[in-house]
Amino acid sequence: MNHWNKRFQTENYVYGKEPNVFLTELQKEIYISGDALAIAEGEGRNAVYLAEQGMKVTAWDYAESGLVKTNKLAEERGVTVTTELVDLNHVSWRESKWNEIICVFGHFPTELRQRTLQGVKKAVKPGGYFLTEVYSPYQIPYKSGGPKEQDFLYKPEEFLETFADWRIIHFFMGEVARHEGELHNGLAHVIQFAGKKPEEQQ
Repeated sequence: MNHWNKRFQTENYVYGKEPNVFLTELQKEIYISGDALAIAEGEGRNAVYLAEQGMKVTAWDYAESGLVKTNKLAEERGVTVTTELVDLNHVSWRESKWNEIICVFGHFPTELRQRTLQGVKKAVKPGGYFLTEVYSPYQIPYKSGGPKEQDFLYKPEEFLETFADWRIIHFFMGEVARHEGELHNGLAHVIQFAGKKPEEQQ
């Protein structure tokens, strides 16, 4: 049993049931519809929110217990989310598959993180979006959650270089207050990125 599968085997939602604040703020601005993918989605709070906005949503996680809670939350809210047990180490990214991909506090070792960002870039449809809020390298002294190893924390240049040919709608690195369940609570140091993939050339 992996660490996350064990962590999510509780009645309560350890990151809460409400969506990430950054996601809700940006979602109101982009007015996007279609197919959305939430990667490393945990217990489903963000995927369910996207479904409530009318999107057709798939949630990936490699903790089966998290996916069970995703389905339970979707049922509570009267929406449907497709859940798939996915290890990002072994995923095959399909070209131009999704109108939107989100990643909220999904943290991986550097090599997998960079492969995942390249996969996201490939898999977003032309005109589609990638939205993410993650912890920066400066998060470790903060007591508000997240990995305690530098190797699992995102660097700003990873977004700015990987998506240099996209339209960057929003980029921020700095302090925010987050109150997301029992595990993300208080002042944090984050990176926020929202990018739009260029439309195909005619």
